[in-house]
Formats: sequence, structure tokens, C-alpha cells
Amino acid sequence: MRINSALQAAIDLTAGAAGGTACVVTGQPFDTAKVKMQTFPDMYKGIVDCFVKTYKQVGFRGFYKGTTPALVANIAENSVLFMCYGFCQQIVRKIVGVDRKTKLSDLQNAAAGSFASAFATLVLCPTELVKCRLQAMHEMQLSGKIIQGQSTVWSVVKGVIQKDGPLGFYRGLSSTLLREVPGYFFFFGGYELSRTFFASGRPKDELGPIPLLLSGGFGGSCLWIAVYPVDCVKSRIQVLSMAGKQTGFMGTFVTVVRTEGVLALYSGLKPTMIRAFLANGALFVAYEYSRKLMMKQIDSY
Repeated sequence: MRINSALQAAIDLTAGAAGGTACVVTGQPFDTAKVKMQTFPDMYKGIVDCFVKTYKQVGFRGFYKGTTPALVANIAENSVLFMCYGFCQQIVRKIVGVDRKTKLSDLQNAAAGSFASAFATLVLCPTELVKCRLQAMHEMQLSGKIIQGQSTVWSVVKGVIQKDGPLGFYRGLSSTLLREVPGYFFFFGGYELSRTFFASGRPKDELGPIPLLLSGGFGGSCLWIAVYPVDCVKSRIQVLSMAGKQTGFMGTFVTVVRTEGVLALYSGLKPTMIRAFLANGALFVAYEYSRKLMMKQIDSY
């Protein structure tokens, strides 16, 4: 059966949702530690200290604060990302003047992923703002920046609407774009390069789960190494704006460097790299296998 563009988009969207779910399930505790260490670096000496203090103060559930918006964010982002990735691959084919069935190079796939991430940012920014605020709510109260915390998704959503209106969900949009567009160039580039390495001349589609896991982990690591300081600034803007007006990307960046030094931009890098490898490895295994399964089902009709 010949697959039309709409059906292909639906397959990519569903497979992206499966990948986003796998990403959150495997990486949420490390993502929580990352946000806490980025926004309040003085409170934690390192990843172990962050885990121990979180467990003592909030309990095990503290590691899964913000899981609901994280699931929504990752499912929405990866659904849109992989759906647009397919479309952007076709655009790249038109730009370079090749047939729609021609396999793109690793560099061309990286460019398609970078274009696709701009669309995914629009659905990611609001849900990530809610997630980051829930994850760092305890620290905001401890530091005295807010008097009363918000413990549920709805209370955070209501607070944003009451204080800033619907546009308040897009605080940190410019820094999210600055992270996503270059970051996903390295993400898809690293993933495709790694798959080429493991394939060794064979078709990439024949790779098993271990090479896919390692390739996804490598792609995720490339993304975070490239854009981590930008993500740190984004987290601060989205979390600290709860306490009052927060300066934009350049203002926050300059303030952090002046008052805390350049290394403050790398607070929480260790849990991020652990999460990047595990979560993105799981993401691509779930994406590739669910996509392959759906394609096989359709071909059988």
C-alpha cells in the first residue's frame, strides 16, 4: 500500500508520542535535579547532594514533580518534532534538488531536524514553563522568593493566567528557540552519524535496539553539550519570573555571569548528561520500533 503524506505524518506523530513518553519515564528524576541545580546552584553541592536533600525534604515524589506537564511537553514536542521532521526532510530534498525517495546525508538530516524544532518550540514552551515551576517550587519557598507555593499543575496554570495572561506561558520563548534550533541540529546530526557508524554499509533500518539506544544517547549528549548554558538561562527566566518581572535572555545571561561566574551556567550538567543518554536512547528506540511496526501493519493491507 502506497503511503500518502497525511498518513505518513500521522505515523510520525504517533511514533514521536511513543518516543516522548519513553523519554519522560526514564529521565524525569534527572530532569528534576537539573532544573533545581540550574535555578538554585547555591543550595546543592552536586547531584548526590541534590538527590539526598530532595528525598529528605519532599520524599520520593519530589523527583517526579512536574511529571504531568513533562509528559504533555515531551509528547507534544516529539509528536510535532517528528511529524515536521518528515516534512522538513522533503523541503531539504527540494532545496538540494533530489528525488523525494532519495536518502539524505547525515548533514542534511541534521538541517531538517533543526528546521523542525522551530515548530516544536511553540508547543513546548508553555508546558515546559509549568514543569520547571513545579520542579523548583520547593526551592522558591525555601529562598523566600515566594510566600505560598503552588503544588498542582492547575494552580500553576491559574497563577500564570491571573498574573500575566495567556502570553505568560511564553516566557522564555526566545531562549527556548535559541536552545532548540541549534540543539536539534546536533541532536539529529549526532544520531544519524552514530547510526551510520553502527550500520557499516548496511541499511540503517536494520539496526537493532542496542545500536539505536547508543545512537540516541549520543545524539542527546551532543544536543546538551552544545546548548546547556542557553537552557540554564531559560530555566531561570521561567522559574524566577514567578517572583516578579524577570529580565530577558541577554539580561539574565549577563547577570548570571557577572554575579556567579561562567560556571554557574553549567550547574546541573551532570544529571543532564546522565538523563540525556538514557532518555534519548529510550526515545529513539521507542520511536523507530513503533514507526516500523505501524509501517509494517499498513504495508500488510
